Amino acid sequence: MIWDKDIECMSSEDMQELQLKRLQDVVYKAFNEVPYYHKRYSEENVYPEDIQTLDDIEKLPFTTKTDLRASYPFGLFAVDQKEIVEIHTSSGTTGKPTVSGYTREDIDIWSEVVARGLTMMGIDENDIIQNTHGYGLFTGGFGVHYGGQKIGATVIPISTGQTLRQIELMKDFKTTMIIFTPSYGLHIAEELDAMGIKPSDLNLKAIGFGSESWTEEMRKQIEDKFKTPAYNIYGLTEVIGPGVAMECEQQEGLHIYEDHFYPEIIDSKTLKHVPEGKTGELVLTTLTRVGMPIIRFRTHDVTSIHRGRCGCGRTFVKMDRITGRTDDMLKIKGVSVFPSQIEKALLSVEGVEPHYQIILTRPDILDQIEVKVEASPEIFFDNIKELVGIRDKLAQAIHDEIGLRVNVTLVEPKTIDRVDSGKAVRVIDKREK
Repeated sequence: MIWDKDIECMSSEDMQELQLKRLQDVVYKAFNEVPYYHKRYSEENVYPEDIQTLDDIEKLPFTTKTDLRASYPFGLFAVDQKEIVEIHTSSGTTGKPTVSGYTREDIDIWSEVVARGLTMMGIDENDIIQNTHGYGLFTGGFGVHYGGQKIGATVIPISTGQTLRQIELMKDFKTTMIIFTPSYGLHIAEELDAMGIKPSDLNLKAIGFGSESWTEEMRKQIEDKFKTPAYNIYGLTEVIGPGVAMECEQQEGLHIYEDHFYPEIIDSKTLKHVPEGKTGELVLTTLTRVGMPIIRFRTHDVTSIHRGRCGCGRTFVKMDRITGRTDDMLKIKGVSVFPSQIEKALLSVEGVEPHYQIILTRPDILDQIEVKVEASPEIFFDNIKELVGIRDKLAQAIHDEIGLRVNVTLVEPKTIDRVDSGKAVRVIDKREK
């Protein structure tokens, strides 16, 4: 199914013409309505009339979280506050939160792009969507909520936690789609298994997941445990929230809704564009957002983009799943490591559960890495000798992936802390900064 064929199957030439018109409009509006952009662009000696082609976007300076925090709370709004009907923020764990303001038109755009994505996953007005993402100041729950309502589906806004209640509602309400983070989805699967509930006892036909890092191995585990296809959802508070890009039935990358969000991939060191298909940092520009236009925002998410007609018939550019971040990369013994690399190695070995923690210490002058991972119940309780072999296999798999020796500790099932919803704490860095 396709939600809006005229847009989703538009030719690349027509899309670029639309993007240029919208880029020119948003730069003009930002320059004239947002003091931050007016001051910044004037300092850089770049003006709206300088944007004559899409390539001219490179003339514009980047926007970062630091810029957003410096404009806290409403310094980046392009409209009068009375036109803002909804506000969300980031967590603010490293300082002031970033604020995201929405007009009614912005909410409509958000609903529209998520409706496209849910339709990609086979969801329509006959479906019941159970949304375990958090509601509140975070954008997590709202994108799916608005998009589900847009297509006429029934949305259960259960939000985070209450795992047993989640399962009860899945059965009683005959939920056909569930939205969760990968780690929480696996937690639900554990509880289903403990309760003796089989996938065939449920009515699920699709899973939407995102909001934390994952690997293809983790997706396979989710799909195996629920016997249901799982589709990736991407977004971020600063741009609009979940729904910037979503996966179609092909599961070969996420379609970016490029009529609303213009993507670039840059080298995070040189800040120059990289060739299509090459990995780099994703930069996004909102082309249609009314209340708070964001231009050339550095996401720090590592991915690549690919153009061409998808097997589903859509022509929207596709991005690969996020494989790491340029700002949460771990530097260990001079080696750059992403937690997703370690997760990939762990999930390549049988006999362990997909729950782990990476603990970094520096007892003397050298970094030490301990990886705690849960053994599967049958292995942990019944076969001590096999545990040693699995531990060694894990250590070798991690070494092969990242080139470093690590200490692997196999622990009892369900002993690594769970967050009863939301994002798992994967890395504990105890090194002195």
